Formats: sequence, C-alpha cells, structure tokens
Amino acid sequence: MTRPLELLRQGKKEELWQMCCGFIDLSLEQVMAIQRRLLLEQIELLKNSELGRKVMRGAMPTTVEEFRGQVPLTTYTDYCPELIERREDVLPAKVIGWARTSGTSEKSYVKWVPFSVGFVRELGRVLAAEIIFSGCNSKGDLSGFKEHLRVLHTLGPPEYGTGFLGELGKETIGCDSLPSHGEELPFEQCIKLGFEEALYRGLDGFAGLASALVYAGEQIKRQSGNISIRFLLAHPRALFRVTRGLVKSKLARRPLLPKDLWTVRGIVCGGSDAAIFKKRVEELWGRRPLEHYASCEGGHFAIQTWDYEGMTFIPNLNFFEFIPEREWFKWQLDHSYQPKTILLDEVKAGENYEIVLSNFHGGAFVRYRIGDIVRITSLRNERLNIDIPQMVFYSRADDRIDISGFGRLTEKLIWEAIESSGIPYKYWTARKEAIGDRAILHLYLELQDNYVASEEAVAATVYGELRKLDSVYHYNQYSAYGAPETVLGLKPIKVTFLPQGAFARYISQRQAEGADLGTIKPPHVNPSDKVLSQLGAPRVVVEAAPVTEAERAAAP
Repeated sequence: MTRPLELLRQGKKEELWQMCCGFIDLSLEQVMAIQRRLLLEQIELLKNSELGRKVMRGAMPTTVEEFRGQVPLTTYTDYCPELIERREDVLPAKVIGWARTSGTSEKSYVKWVPFSVGFVRELGRVLAAEIIFSGCNSKGDLSGFKEHLRVLHTLGPPEYGTGFLGELGKETIGCDSLPSHGEELPFEQCIKLGFEEALYRGLDGFAGLASALVYAGEQIKRQSGNISIRFLLAHPRALFRVTRGLVKSKLARRPLLPKDLWTVRGIVCGGSDAAIFKKRVEELWGRRPLEHYASCEGGHFAIQTWDYEGMTFIPNLNFFEFIPEREWFKWQLDHSYQPKTILLDEVKAGENYEIVLSNFHGGAFVRYRIGDIVRITSLRNERLNIDIPQMVFYSRADDRIDISGFGRLTEKLIWEAIESSGIPYKYWTARKEAIGDRAILHLYLELQDNYVASEEAVAATVYGELRKLDSVYHYNQYSAYGAPETVLGLKPIKVTFLPQGAFARYISQRQAEGADLGTIKPPHVNPSDKVLSQLGAPRVVVEAAPVTEAERAAAP
C-alpha cells in the first residue's frame, strides 16, 4: 500500500492531497455510506474473534441497525483481562503494536490498546493530513509539507499513545525528532537538548498537548538567556540564529521568544487544554496551533482545517454514535439504564453528546464509551464548503460540576477562568462540596512562589472570570434569572491555597508508590479525599454535595 511519503517523493501532490485530505470533499451522504460499509466489514471480523464475540455478548448482527440494537455499550473493563494481558490471539486482526493509555489515578492496572495493521495504515494518512492542514493556507496547498520535517519532541515515551503516534509519524511522513535520541529522557532535559539541537539544525514545528507546548516555549524562553558561548562558537549556525533573534526581540522591546529564533511551518495540539492555551502558544511561537481530537483507543476522531475553526469528523477510522445529553443524564441517575444513541447525520448544532466509537480495520473496541462530551458547533463548514458536522471538545463525562444557581462547570471552563485571571499558579484541582444546605465550587490552588494574595480575593477574581465566560459559552442555565450573588446573596465559590511544593511532593509520592507515568498527576476535577490529603489540603469536614432535585429537574 502506497504511503504518503512515497507520493511526496514522487512529486504526486494531487494524489497525496486526495489520499490524506480528500475526506473534506465528501458529502454527508458519502460519509455515512463509508461509515456503514466499514462497520459491516468490522462486524465480520468481530464475529470471527474471541474478544469480538465476548463484547458483543454472542450477538451476530448482519446490519448496522441490528448491531446498534443487539450489541451493548462497553467500557474498558469489558475487555479485561484480555487487553491488559495483551493477548493477540483473541483479537479481530493482526496487531502491529500496543500502546498504553493513562486512565485515572485511581486505576490499579495499565490500560493497553492494540493497534491493528489496517488501522495503523489509515491512521498514518490522517497524521499526514493534520501536518498538511497545519502548514497550508488553502485547498491543495502542500508548501508546508516536506520530508524530514524537524519536530521538537514533546510527546510521551513510545509505549504511550502519544509516543506511539510520534513513532508512526516518523515512519509514515518522515519526521525527524529533536533531540535525535530523547525518548527516554526526563521531559525538561529532553526540551533542553532539543532546543540546543534546533539552534543549529532548525525547527519546523511540533505536536503535543497544548500545556506541554506552552511549557516547552517557556523553557526555551528561559534557556535562551543562558546559552553557552562555547556552544555557540562550536555551532556557527546557532550563533547566527541567536544573534538574529536577539535583534528581533530588541526591536520589539521584549525578551527573546522562540518565534524570534524560528519560523515554524505548523503546530498541532490536542487535549482538553487546547482551546485554553492556544493564544499563549501563538504568542510564544508565532503560529496558531491546529487542534485535533484523539484518544489512544480510537486514534484521531476529528481535526481542524486551515481556517482553524471547528474540527471536522474523520469518517474512516471509527464508527461514530452519540449519546444525547438528556440520555446521558438519565444514565447518570441510573447506571442500569442503556442510553439511546444517534448517528453522525442526526446530530444537531449547539447540542452536547457523549461520543461512542467502534473501531474499523480490525480494531478491538466496540460501541466503546471513551468518556468524552463533545459539542456540535455546526452541521457543516460554510466557509470551506465542508459538508461534515463540526465539533469542539466540551468536557470529560466525569469532570462536570453542577451547582444550583451557578451552572454546569467543566474542567475546560474552570481552567480557562483561572488562566484569564492572570493569577500565577502551579496547579489546581476543584470539586463540588456542601457547606450547610448549599453547594459550592471549592478550588484548591498552589500558587507560584512569592505571589501574595488572599483566598477571598482570588475567589472573587476567578468567579468574575467565570461570569465573563458565561457570556461567551452560555453555560449557566440560571443566568436568565440574574447573577447568583444578586438573587441568592452568595458567591458559590471558595478558594483554598495548597502548601508550596504540594504538586511536586504528590508526584514524588506517587512515583515512590510505583504509579504509572500516566497516573501520577492529581485530577483537575472531582479529586477524592485521599488525593486532597496527599496534596496537603486542610481536612475537609463537609461531604461532596449530591445532585439536588432542583438540579435534576433543570437537567437537559
């Protein structure tokens, strides 16, 4: 099977674009035809595999409708112990490799995900598409796509999902990672060596979590003032690059930034923090990051195109189903309830859905709930004439905090409010708690060293930012009745400062306990009493507030 890199080497640019990016020209009817055809092929593979028969509970569907009616929704526990034992003999197709996904800090086992040969082949084309989109300015523009793109390493080790994708990128589209051998190094040291190598080799871009890209940019900003003269004299190209960058920064009357040193071709970022940090990424690097939506279990689900608006669903990696918010809430109240789903051509603009996926091309996951809520922003991209629904990541299904009179808060909203406040912090976590007969958002913050503020002042500032965000996202269903501090005489938010070094000590403690790399950070939303205790938070004498009858009645 021809790879994108081979077409690039042969100069077949039109064929390359069509292979990787042609899906944006499909009609919604064509997309659904692809979805149904590939699902029927996948069903046959599932019928002939031990794991497939297990998760389908013995059902033998012959149509898409029978599949949705007979096969139950699944979570990772339905694939245990087969996947955690990495048993390849029970899978629907031959496996080319395995990657681990983090799960939550409460898990006691590593979640392993198999990648079939066919799935990896198609995923490689999608990786090429997002690199093309991140560097192009119009349809068919391949000027930002070339062999040996030099990419700063900001991904995890190869055994993790992000690291697996990085290795696939090297093989499929010929990327060169900087530093050349940094996969096993600690993140900070990897960034330092990659920065030094990029000074004389050049840098074309990078991919990773948005917060990691900001961290990399800040590290490079700090390190740029401490570059060894001996190093610069030994690398004339690096000396020229730094000298030119210093001139740019002096003319702009600001410190030296990464964008003064390199003109990157493209930046790709993902994660729940992508929308929060994209402005800072652009400020540091001089280019707007392209967002994608992905997971280890399903590869890439959707990506932005060159207009940097909503993300377009990718039709040939997974079969998509969507649990409407009302159905999700019914399930929240009664976990024995089987939520009803709709398909991609049935979603509505402005609505939120929990996403359900079934892998194509011999993948293992069937009607799988990854635990994410997405928002459909529009049914098509009018500007670029893309006839496929557009989406943004909304929240994790388990990271929403409902507070009567305040609204439905997500990790993304809280994080954006903290960022917008300008308060220098190292880490935060938050949960819903009850004080007396009312619920509040309790925010635990570790501030940067030497920053002085009162907990009450920080609470007021963050609350003010949340109110501003409501005018943008309209997350508060109660705002039509007035602000809660006016109507109810309260601000439903409390801030508690964590001791200095709390976050670092927590990570050290988790590492000493033998915790997996992907589970050593405390959750941002709904931490347990145990996690708060390990962070050094004052003892909480109140219990987490349950969902009230009023909140149930107001739920969508």
